[in-house]
Amino acid sequence: MREIKKIVIAGAGTMGASMAATFAKFGYQVTLYDLFPEALSKAKKLIALNQETEVTEMILSKAESEKLLGRIEYSADIHCFKEADFAVEAILERMEVKQNFWAEISDIVDEDVILATNTSGLSITKIAESVFNPGRFLGMHWINPPHIIPLIEVIKGAYTTDESAEIVRDIAVKVKKKPVIVKDAPGFVLNRIQLAILRECLHIQQQGIASAEAIDDVMKYGLGLRYACLGPFQVSDLGGLDIFQNIASYLFEDLSDAKESFGLLRECVDQNRLGVKSGAGFYDYSDGRDEEIIKYRDQMFTRLSKCLYE
Repeated sequence: MREIKKIVIAGAGTMGASMAATFAKFGYQVTLYDLFPEALSKAKKLIALNQETEVTEMILSKAESEKLLGRIEYSADIHCFKEADFAVEAILERMEVKQNFWAEISDIVDEDVILATNTSGLSITKIAESVFNPGRFLGMHWINPPHIIPLIEVIKGAYTTDESAEIVRDIAVKVKKKPVIVKDAPGFVLNRIQLAILRECLHIQQQGIASAEAIDDVMKYGLGLRYACLGPFQVSDLGGLDIFQNIASYLFEDLSDAKESFGLLRECVDQNRLGVKSGAGFYDYSDGRDEEIIKYRDQMFTRLSKCLYE
């Protein structure tokens, strides 16, 4: 098996930047690639901001953080992939863009280099159709923010070899993540659950049962605490399966079964209220609230992670 020392990541957005910092934290030499120099500059600032939180929360010392930053290089030259022992992509979430990218990259890298796409739900098998030697290609779905959230979904497409999946699983373990190997299906596992929850939350808000703020509080102070420690099958076992079956018998028919976006989500997107990145979404993030919510999220996730996983 090829020894992995150098990791090259394509896409200098939120995910790519945080992934770069995670690999660098555990001693890997990392090159973060993007077509646009301004994206690389923004990524460098984001990584520095994330490092401030890690130092403040005493995850790393200032000296360790500086060493981490020193392991990351930035490049707008696609031929930087020639140096890769492992190549990861976190670019635009569109099938044709990813296929075109991997068709080019799989010819640049050595034949034994494992290739991984970070996608929220696009078919790994379809992307792999454009890849030279597709047995080495698979999905590696990181969860935002990647430098904090432990889970990584390792997704096997129709062509992915067991060896490739195990290599990526081992890499995830080395950077202290919690990898789960799953089959290629729309949305994989996490996003199927996440979007089912969001769909019902939109339905509840649209029906006037509760406001967006109240729904968020129900999740934060109720279900969120449960599911931070236990999965839904464990929660059901503890509550009693007969109880859950009884509730399901009358509640399932009243839950949303919408097949497309609706309600407040569609309204926000139609008005270009896209969340933190645009300054407004379900909530307002103007006047510095965008950086405030990111810092708050990272601090709370970091503290919770310390309690649960260390």
